[in-house]
Amino acid sequence: MPDRNVEIELKLLIEAIYLKYSYDFRDYSRASLKRRVLLALKQMDCDSISALQRRILYDAQVFMDLLQYLTIPVSEMFRDPGYYRALREQVVPVLRTYPSLKIWIAGCSTGEEVYSMAILLQEEGLLERSLIYATDINPRSLEQARQGIFAIDHLRQYTVNYQQAGGKRSFSDYYTAAYDSAIMDKSLKEKVTFADHSLATDSVFSETQLISCRNVLIYFNKPLQDRAFGLFHESLCHRGFLGMGCKETVEFSSYAGLYEAFDKQERIFRKL
Repeated sequence: MPDRNVEIELKLLIEAIYLKYSYDFRDYSRASLKRRVLLALKQMDCDSISALQRRILYDAQVFMDLLQYLTIPVSEMFRDPGYYRALREQVVPVLRTYPSLKIWIAGCSTGEEVYSMAILLQEEGLLERSLIYATDINPRSLEQARQGIFAIDHLRQYTVNYQQAGGKRSFSDYYTAAYDSAIMDKSLKEKVTFADHSLATDSVFSETQLISCRNVLIYFNKPLQDRAFGLFHESLCHRGFLGMGCKETVEFSSYAGLYEAFDKQERIFRKL
């Protein structure tokens, strides 16, 4: 398929998704979307993007299948342990000063970061007075996050991450092994509200003290990144914290002057 045709068909597919399903990928990184869509073509047995477009227009289930490729639900618990250690050692002492806490995990995928945050807050005695908003645009990922069931063969890496992140107990205290799965303790999600939310189209829903949005904005173009930073700035309370992925920063955005680097290495910023 000539590259020019691919670009045209990709643009039409993205527009069709927006018009039909109100999912807005128009300001996502085009190179990243192109890779994902071409992978989906192979897996979904379509010989062109136009053929895929026709299928998603007339079959919502096919669109949901495509959404799994477009949103890359890949994560792990306590990913980048240094980030969680910095939260524990530097941010938590400030969070303790609030009578109640609201924390927003934007782009929570299948929930690994949600349970990591809940474990950290529980160990620091803050979970009981916290409310965690866990949001994503992918309904299947959100449902998996709600269930809190993870493949048992991932738990060895999660355990190593947890220990390196400053974990205070045995990681096995937080899950029950059943066959080839690990079921996270129900107490960890009692303070979690899972919700469908798009950084591309939706607005702010609450004032928060901490927002953790990691490895999401790297898939946005600059205008959409700025839109997300605007939402975060609007949501964060005075001197609230914004945590990002290791390849992300607020420093070159339109909102750079409204944050200070709290821990530059671990990509934690604080609203001025």
